[in-house]
Amino acid sequence: MLKISRRQQGVSLVESLIALVVISIGLLGIAALQITSMSESSSAANHSQAVWIAYNMSDRVRANDDQFANYAGIDTSTGYNQECMTLDCTNAQMLIADAADWANMIGALPAGRGIITDNAPDGLLISVMWDDAGTGANGTGCGPDPAVDLTCYTVVITQ
Repeated sequence: MLKISRRQQGVSLVESLIALVVISIGLLGIAALQITSMSESSSAANHSQAVWIAYNMSDRVRANDDQFANYAGIDTSTGYNQECMTLDCTNAQMLIADAADWANMIGALPAGRGIITDNAPDGLLISVMWDDAGTGANGTGCGPDPAVDLTCYTVVITQ
């Protein structure tokens, strides 16, 4: 007499489909993580560049100490045109050349803008702003206001 075994000997189609769904969800999660990683990497690069740009300008201000107070009011949205690399410039001309170079550096940031304001007493506030969220914003300020979606990095220097 033959004994017939009724045990399952393979994987059913339903089990295969469930495994495929679980693997697909995992792969989608990995893809989302990769996209987030790329976005945060770009954000970190912009922030690092903004820090470098702000400190570069603070070094320029310290090097031209005679004009310290006159750096207040520089706004990179204003056109500056002065070249002092090959010319002998006065300290006042060097201030304009610094503003022009700073505007060129900030232009590398998305919607980048730099402003230097008076920070009494005897201080300056150097602000570098950029559109880190990639929304196409062209704001004019920093702060906690949700209407201003620019990311800001500021440095305070004193004379």
